[in-house]
Amino acid sequence: MRAVRMTAPGVLEQVEVPNPTAGPGEVLVRVGAVGACHSDLHILDAPAGLFPTPMTLGHEIAGTVDTLGAGVSGWSAGDRAAVYGIIGCGHCRACLRGNENQCREIPVGGIGLSRDGGLAEYVVVPASRLLRVGDLDLTQAAPLTDAGLTPYHAIQLAREKLRPGTTCVVIGIGGLGHMAVQLLVATTAVRIVAVDTSVAALDLASRLGAHDVVQAGPDSVDRIRTLVGSPPDGADVVLDFVGADPTLTTARQVVASGGQVLLVGLAGGTLPVRPVADEPPTLPLETSVEVPFWGTRAELREVIALARDGVLRADVQTFPLAEAPEAYDLLRRGEIHGRAVIVP
Repeated sequence: MRAVRMTAPGVLEQVEVPNPTAGPGEVLVRVGAVGACHSDLHILDAPAGLFPTPMTLGHEIAGTVDTLGAGVSGWSAGDRAAVYGIIGCGHCRACLRGNENQCREIPVGGIGLSRDGGLAEYVVVPASRLLRVGDLDLTQAAPLTDAGLTPYHAIQLAREKLRPGTTCVVIGIGGLGHMAVQLLVATTAVRIVAVDTSVAALDLASRLGAHDVVQAGPDSVDRIRTLVGSPPDGADVVLDFVGADPTLTTARQVVASGGQVLLVGLAGGTLPVRPVADEPPTLPLETSVEVPFWGTRAELREVIALARDGVLRADVQTFPLAEAPEAYDLLRRGEIHGRAVIVP
């Protein structure tokens, strides 16, 4: 079969590999769609030895059940499913609570992360990773598994502060950010302020329900402040889907006292913390900071339900498998709006 693999650090190419076979407890899935994520770029750019090579990338997967391994029940050939990508140890306290995204033994383990992923015609996954998607378009189902799940999990962590009449600033209206706007619209009654450098991304945010949009630039903090009020007032919640130094600076400068900053993006920025009485604080008093990672299987089921109800839809650009390396180049250059989805 055809597969797009990281054959060496930084090298992504399409190759021919043998068809995989489902082992006990596993399912062979015919891949219908797989999302291209910035996390894949971090894997490609990682130092040698941090991730296995060669490895097929792709952790946002939806497809059709092909064959069942020994001991698998509850699934039949032809069933349509999304794949929950995380594979925890299964026995630590976090995994036993269903929080495999907090696994204490395997910090970053899963499909397309520590074993072959979905950028191929077929992928083998543990049966426990499958969730039914019904008649949902597979190009829509695939992004739900990360681009939908990660912002949903972040919003769940901030749910207590996302009360009617509060304000949430969403920084970065890309693959995850444009889903976050829809999730906030569907599940809260907050005022949404969308921030991005791209006018096209801000136009998308407005169409999806953002109440205000601010183009990122030298005066963006002041412009956001005109919307959320002066310190110690401000945004009750800030979701940063970029995670670079400029966006984190914006986040900490517009969040309210007692607010919450959720650092979701992986652009390598630093958020300083200096609660010193005789110097300007880097964060307002009583502000909390969380670093969400992906989400739980239960949350993914809820995200799929929202999509099937028609209130959550990914803005996708599709590419054939042979053009997956090109899609990642576009993603690296910031030329993908919404989510790139590869269709084998």
